[in-house]
Amino acid sequence: MSTGPNRNNAPLIIDRHISREILRPFGLGLGMLVLIFVGYSAARQLSLAAEGQLDMLTAFKLIGLNTLITLEILLPSAFFFSVLAAIGRLYRDSEMSAFYAAGISRARILGAVFKLALVIALVTGLLSVLGRPWAFRTSYDLESRAAAQFDLKKMSANEFVNMDGSDYTFIAGDIDLERGLHKNVFLQKNYSERSEIIVAEAAAMPTLNPGQATRATFYNGHNYLLDNQASQDMTVQFKEMVVHLPNEEAQEKYRRKAETTANLSQSKQPKDIAEYQWRITTPLATLLLALIAVPLARSRPRESRFRNVTIAVLSYIALFAMISVLRTFIEQGRLAAIPGLWTAYVIQAAVLLILVTQPRMKSR
Repeated sequence: MSTGPNRNNAPLIIDRHISREILRPFGLGLGMLVLIFVGYSAARQLSLAAEGQLDMLTAFKLIGLNTLITLEILLPSAFFFSVLAAIGRLYRDSEMSAFYAAGISRARILGAVFKLALVIALVTGLLSVLGRPWAFRTSYDLESRAAAQFDLKKMSANEFVNMDGSDYTFIAGDIDLERGLHKNVFLQKNYSERSEIIVAEAAAMPTLNPGQATRATFYNGHNYLLDNQASQDMTVQFKEMVVHLPNEEAQEKYRRKAETTANLSQSKQPKDIAEYQWRITTPLATLLLALIAVPLARSRPRESRFRNVTIAVLSYIALFAMISVLRTFIEQGRLAAIPGLWTAYVIQAAVLLILVTQPRMKSR
């Protein structure tokens, strides 16, 4: 009468045991990777803050956002090596031999790892599809605001400045750092048939918004449109006028990384397709890496694990190297959306199938 409940509870006990064995090194490994990255990011952002390019609050926000962006790589990487370490320890301590002797199959072990990997894959997918673009949008906005304030300090009074990303020439008579304004400003741009000149009492110069042109706002002045071929000049007096300055590089950088996944899915541009496929396939990479780690962790008691660990590391490097190459091919238009990045995962799935169906593997 007591054997029924025991048999029903056995799978759950195995799942919990394997999950605990994996989660311990996973938490430690992920924590170490995050600390290393935070240290690297902090060194860069805090040095910019020390130079006056960022305030401390913005620097710490950027550190957090950059860490969130990197988690889509850190999570599957940490989980892969955690599965490798945990399953390897079970083999080394003969616990796997006890499982097999009790009638637990390799498929059952794979199933236990798959359940936990599915949770990690879902978290990774949410970070990649939703968290990553949000973090890029927010970090671009913070960086642009900081850059605008820093550029304000660099624009000395009574000096002509050619504005980045445009062919406008700008000069200001004075600078109000507290209010973020230039005073007694002059802006000129030459066209093929006419010239535009703006003279104003003050201007907010410039504000870079992700996905938008650089924007300058002028207050209390005149806008002169001078015809270079005739005498049809125009003069407009204004209290406030906004001028959008082209910045194609910033727009392209924004659109690819900070655009929503839903919008990317509708795009036919090769670079957008590559970015979209990268986001939606990160959960699959997490699953495949975790499952491949199980057969690669196999070893006999007291047997050297160097060979298996080396193969596992090479498999990890090969997957991400293959994805990087295929992603570049898609961006360059040399590879179509189908098969696209799916090629790498088909190959990885084939490797997994070979590993778990080898006679010496099945015998275990």
